[in-house]
Amino acid sequence: MRTVYVDVLVVVNIFIDFLLLLGTGRFLQLKSKLLRLILASLLGGAQSLVALLPEIPAALNILLDLLFASALVLIAFGKADFRSFLKRTLVFFGVSFFFCGIMVFIYSAFRPKGMEVYNDVVYFNISPILLIILTLICYYIMRVLRKLTMGETGKRLCTVKLGIAGEAIEFRAVIDTGCEVREPFSGEYVIIAERELFGNKPVLNFQKRIIPFNSLGGQGILEGIRASRIIIDGKEISNRVYIGLCSGVLKSDVKAIVPYALIKI
Repeated sequence: MRTVYVDVLVVVNIFIDFLLLLGTGRFLQLKSKLLRLILASLLGGAQSLVALLPEIPAALNILLDLLFASALVLIAFGKADFRSFLKRTLVFFGVSFFFCGIMVFIYSAFRPKGMEVYNDVVYFNISPILLIILTLICYYIMRVLRKLTMGETGKRLCTVKLGIAGEAIEFRAVIDTGCEVREPFSGEYVIIAERELFGNKPVLNFQKRIIPFNSLGGQGILEGIRASRIIIDGKEISNRVYIGLCSGVLKSDVKAIVPYALIKI
């Protein structure tokens, strides 16, 4: 290996890990605080010092990569159930592997001056402008691939703020064009949400309406609570809305679904 400048190695990988975590969050539609992303990126920068060690066997290298990926994901996106955490870690690991693969291809094909790959760590001693261009190209390639593989599903994320009997509740939700659940007697729209979003708030003990629903997975029953106030992405919704409570139905990281028709009002 050529001469490695530790400060360049660490700073460059902090920058790269920040974009990789950002890409992972976009891919999985996760929301994270900037401070969390920065702290995780700092750990990623420290991890890059592995490049200074003697060459590591491939199996051990992959194990270390997975462990560091898990730590970075935990710091960046917080705690989650095992299935969601595993999914986040594997996606981040996959995104990192994809990035490293592009860099290895560039390195093997063009042998750019100032670039090295060692122990799966990419080292650049090139101009900051070229580094930014290369990393942004990888980032946008991943975004394009996400759109191509996932397609236009008609779904996006939003922030929901509820007022129910004096209680203020806030959570993230998916806006879904395919969600058409309504309270059967009033015909009012229903936002489907996992009970875990409400913790142990007293609203869970209020009198509820039974709301039947149909989905691709079959039929079921929701416990409906009427919201006295609802704000979606800063816009107050004038219609009266029910919150349909479920348990273990929504398996993704986002635990609520908003009908698309509701936000068009």
